[in-house]
Amino acid sequence: MRRTLMSALGVLALAIAMLTPAWAQSKGTVYYMVPTLLDEFQTGSVGALEMFLKQVGYDVKTLNADNKTDAQQSQMNDVIALKPAAIILAAVDFNALKPSIEAARAAGIPVVEFDRQITSTPSDFTSVAGTVEIGYVAAEQAEKLLKEKHGSVKGKVLQVLGDPGDPYTLDIQKGFEEKMKAFPEVTIISHPAMQWEASNAGTIVADQLVANPDIDLIFNHAAHLSVAAVASLEAAGKKPGDVMMMSSNGAPVGLDLIRKGWLNVEVEQPLYAQAAAVAMFMDKVVNKQEIKAGEYDVIGLKGTLTVESWGPNIRLPGAAIDKSNVDNPAFWGNMKPPSDTVKAVE
Repeated sequence: MRRTLMSALGVLALAIAMLTPAWAQSKGTVYYMVPTLLDEFQTGSVGALEMFLKQVGYDVKTLNADNKTDAQQSQMNDVIALKPAAIILAAVDFNALKPSIEAARAAGIPVVEFDRQITSTPSDFTSVAGTVEIGYVAAEQAEKLLKEKHGSVKGKVLQVLGDPGDPYTLDIQKGFEEKMKAFPEVTIISHPAMQWEASNAGTIVADQLVANPDIDLIFNHAAHLSVAAVASLEAAGKKPGDVMMMSSNGAPVGLDLIRKGWLNVEVEQPLYAQAAAVAMFMDKVVNKQEIKAGEYDVIGLKGTLTVESWGPNIRLPGAAIDKSNVDNPAFWGNMKPPSDTVKAVE
């Protein structure tokens, strides 16, 4: 009788399991190593990764390094000891975190690079915006703005980079300057805002307005840097439209600056799609299965996945935002998460 009862309970448990949505059964814990929570992209990435990874069955815990390399290295050591299902890393410094990546993988823990591509050592998966392509789009917009102002593509551009230890900003610079080489009458002045600190960007803009009062266009590599740039412009007596300005991540503050007239263009970094791509491939990452090159639909965007020397790498396109489309809910800066439910790639 006892054996029959236990058998019946076993069948019932199996039936319940089969009827329970897959995402309700945790496949393990994934740690997300976020570099900082100083800007809205980073805070938004935490929520997006938690939402999409939950849909495919994983719990997520986030550790914030506060933009400190040594803190992130220490966090990586602690997490390796916990033996999670996987680690998602957005590195503070892509060179300094190389040994930590190698230590995690040597311990059998897969490492996914999110947003900040690391090519110096293999990882199990990388999900990034097409950052060089973002630079291309920014160059197209700069060309358009300068031509509208001068009748031809000429003038002076102040480019405010993020931290030079971050390949995100270096790739955007590469794409932007590559395209702008076609216009020899454009002078580009570039300065890095160390550690992505907005105050550093504000100082750069204030100093350059004195050194180069004829600046036509300011190109900041993140929207939160544009907020500081606006403060410096206002302090110099400038009004919206006096100096043209662009940013390149699509954050809410950037979209607000477009509405207020301070910002002409925001080139979006596709936050939701980058996070969704990680969730789509997490089962293959955790189970150490082959990830095949090709084009994949990622919540409506066409992602291109290539297998590089550092591992599988998916790049997702961005888009230019201006007054004509600033209210489109598809842009993450409008803070309306997509209703799409991601499914693991089989």
